[in-house]
Amino acid sequence: MPTAVPEKRTALTGDAPGSAGPARLPALPRGTGRTAARIGALALCQAAFMVGIGLLITGPARHVWPLTVEDDLNEAFERNRTGALTELSWFASEAGNTLTVIGITLATCLGLVLIPRLPLWRQAAFLASAVSLQALVFLAITESVDRHRPEVDRLDASPPTSSYTSGHTGAATALYVGLAVLALSRMRGPWRKVVGGLLLLVPLLVALARLYRGMHHPTDLAGGLANGCLSLLIVGRALFTDGTVVAAPSADASAHPAPAAAPSGGEFTPGRTVVVVNPTVTDEATHAALRDVLRQHGCTAPEFVETTADDPGGGQAARAVRGGADLVVVCGGDGTLRAAADAMAGSGVPLALVPSGTGNLLARNLGLPLSPADALDAALGGTVRRVDLGRIEGDGLRATHFAAMSGAGLDAAIMENTGDRTKSLLGWPAYVLSGVTTLRSPRMRVTIRIDGAPAVRRTARMVLLANVGTVQGGLTLVPAARCDDGRLDLLILDPRGPGGWIRALGTLLRGGAGTSRRTTADTPAANGAEARVPVEFLTFRRAELVFGSVQSRELDGDPVAPGRRLTAEVRPGALTMLLPAGEK
Repeated sequence: MPTAVPEKRTALTGDAPGSAGPARLPALPRGTGRTAARIGALALCQAAFMVGIGLLITGPARHVWPLTVEDDLNEAFERNRTGALTELSWFASEAGNTLTVIGITLATCLGLVLIPRLPLWRQAAFLASAVSLQALVFLAITESVDRHRPEVDRLDASPPTSSYTSGHTGAATALYVGLAVLALSRMRGPWRKVVGGLLLLVPLLVALARLYRGMHHPTDLAGGLANGCLSLLIVGRALFTDGTVVAAPSADASAHPAPAAAPSGGEFTPGRTVVVVNPTVTDEATHAALRDVLRQHGCTAPEFVETTADDPGGGQAARAVRGGADLVVVCGGDGTLRAAADAMAGSGVPLALVPSGTGNLLARNLGLPLSPADALDAALGGTVRRVDLGRIEGDGLRATHFAAMSGAGLDAAIMENTGDRTKSLLGWPAYVLSGVTTLRSPRMRVTIRIDGAPAVRRTARMVLLANVGTVQGGLTLVPAARCDDGRLDLLILDPRGPGGWIRALGTLLRGGAGTSRRTTADTPAANGAEARVPVEFLTFRRAELVFGSVQSRELDGDPVAPGRRLTAEVRPGALTMLLPAGEK
């Protein structure tokens, strides 16, 4: 996906190199007191949850499998110790040592805030707060749960704390997974995933070393991993509610030119501006910040209109266009954007996207800042450009547009099973939790006809129609998808058994390479009767899908009426957007 944002702007750190203005320090979210209170409240819930699990392990569930075989596992590790493994386990264990974790955390945070012209205060606060929260919850757990260490020869001196949970593992998880999050969101280039993967591996090595050295039961290690992950989730959700960690553009983005500018070209000068805001994901502080940005760019009288449950943004955007608006600012999530884009398709009136929802898929793929004020500031300093939309219809689904992704099967079931309250609390990881419970959804049969070619038949867990390729967490599901190439892409996911899921996950993590098939209507592979690969990609301008039974369906993350048919086609350059100018 080509990004129209300079690298320095996507980093959300102020003015691009060579600009006249001074660099700005990214502040913590408005309402720091409320942020701290939210972290504190969730930390109490985290501690209560972890203590409850510990009391269950040491109480009613202590005679339940797999707790009954933990001692056998500890003894097996003791019997198989060797000199070399003992030496290696010491190094791995030291990676989670208190002094090691404190030293690396301090050094990293100092590095983040002392980078010349690029201080990353929020990222430093994220890492320091997550490591500290993990430690505080760990202390609360060990004071509440009394569990003896394994009855084996222990290779380290036993600290006075309880065996549950593993402090080394929890600290390593908070530190190294936190570093992996920052690396995956900040780094560019082919080494990004390698560095992130190695960092994610460290807590697992620490846990294995603590087990080998006889210091903990396996469930103590699982508790440490959970404690560290929950700390990261709570702090990340609180500090990045208005977003600064963005998905990196794909490595081959330079091979795809940015969307062509409108004939007017040059910088955009705002005239009459209408701001469409979703009141469920924005507040008065956000509105005030947007007014300040608009005023700084010469727009002194913006009109703010709110979406409603009955009209999620389409009616407001349509009325703004009919009323002669020169710019429509859309402040909301993917659903608000989709409704506004549907109403504004083909109008030529620029839309400035201010991401404020859970997914923000189009914003992530365009490399936009995820902070509302920063996103609007970057857009108003940019140019008018055009991006593609997908037009879709089906039985029980009127013709409409989508901006990012639509689909049927597993992804739609995940959207249906993820409640608004869970999304508000956890953010996009709520989809991950929902996905775990939805993986066993039944396989479906689907007949696909693309660009007038003969129909093909497939079985699938999920079919995904994509205008963009990257989803939350920086995972690229559809590597070839670009919202300026005049095409759409179709992902067919059909893993069979545990091995199939592993192959599918490996394919997606490798960016589509490996065990997959990529075809167009003209290639022989697209015209076969059946495909036996876990992941398949098709590229098209128009696709007709007929399912063997009624399936769950979704548009840009919003569930729609279930049905058996979907017809999608690309509308090249249908949406005019105001986007940050690309590097010269």
